[in-house]
Amino acid sequence: MVVKFELEKLGLVCVKVIPGSVNVANPIPADKMHSFKLALLNAGLELMDDKKGILIEKIKNTILETLDYADDKMKINFSYYLSKKLDRDYTYLANLFSENEGITIEHFFIASRIQRAKRLICNDELNLTEISWKLHYSSVAHLSTQFKKITGVTPSYYKHIACNDLLHPEMCEL
Repeated sequence: MVVKFELEKLGLVCVKVIPGSVNVANPIPADKMHSFKLALLNAGLELMDDKKGILIEKIKNTILETLDYADDKMKINFSYYLSKKLDRDYTYLANLFSENEGITIEHFFIASRIQRAKRLICNDELNLTEISWKLHYSSVAHLSTQFKKITGVTPSYYKHIACNDLLHPEMCEL
């Protein structure tokens, strides 16, 4: 809404706004582009015009969307899915991501899954079996193993300490 409002304030026609992308009817003149960038910064947003940076954000957004909105098990390999969704060779995406982020796409995906698992565990609406299914783990054991590897504690210990014990708020940041 902020992006659309700022564009219209500058007299520009906003065709479509989706997270990470804006389409306008006509090219934006340099003076209006500068004003637009400043308005976004004032609103706590940033305009990315670096093609590689944009692609990296699309990779991250695709991963997070997959975790947040996919309720069915993926029937295809995630690398294939990412490659098709972004219309790029996976090797190129993986190399670009690693060079710029310092971690692999796989490690980012795993860390994102664990962050999502932590929120779901504390939310207390799903049991571990349901959480493992929702996050596309093959089993609860696989989720638990990865969870402990990343956080240093088991999911049940995490739930006991981080979600139920206000004396340990640092656990929420594991």
